[in-house]
Order: sequence, then structure tokens, then C-alpha cells
Amino acid sequence: MSDGLAIADPWPESINYDPATKILHVSFDTGENFALPAEYLRVESPSAEVQGHNPAEKQTVPGRRHVGLINIETVGNYAVRLIFDDLHDTGIYSWRYLYELGRDQPARWQMYVHALAQRGLSRDP
Repeated sequence: MSDGLAIADPWPESINYDPATKILHVSFDTGENFALPAEYLRVESPSAEVQGHNPAEKQTVPGRRHVGLINIETVGNYAVRLIFDDLHDTGIYSWRYLYELGRDQPARWQMYVHALAQRGLSRDP
């Protein structure tokens, strides 16, 4: 039974992109820090184009090994829009989703690499 108290979502304390390594560094108020490669963020974009409208529609996006970010735009006080150099810009990355991407990165990345292999696709362009 719930006591009526909600647990707050993790809140980002800093978000910094390193264009040399193409890694987005996100630090949360939980004390957790994540290094999220642009390729990973691109292939896990929350956009309908990638995620579909249900889990069965999720797309495996090949050829993004070298993708980078060209801009990060704040969306209200709850998210960022990441604009990639392949011009993908439709995903809104909520703070919760960024946290989940960091927390689940090893498992999600393994599933992505496996899906590429099953489809005969490559991370290379």
C-alpha cells in the first residue's frame, strides 16, 4: 500500500558534451555520473521514428558509429532535445529517460549490437 509519497525522479546537476570523444556526460543528484556516447543516444532516441508506437515497432538504426551532436536544446525544465549531425532532431530526452539510458546502458547496448547482428547490419555507415 502506498503512503502517498512520491519518489522524485533523478535530476541532472550537469550536462556536458565533449565533441572530441562524442560523449555526453550527465551527472545526477543521486551522485551517479554517466558517459553516454552520441551513437548510443542516437540509436536509443525516444522519437517515434526510432521507438515506434509500441515495443514491436522499435527500429534498429544502423550506420551511426561516427554520429555526433551539433546542439543541445533545453525543453522546459524537464528535458533536452539532442540534435545530431545526421540531422536527427525529433527525440525529447526527459531527465528520467537520460537517467534510464545511463543506468541501463550495458544491457541496452548489448541488445542493440545483437539486433544489428541478427539483421546483418553494421554500426559503420
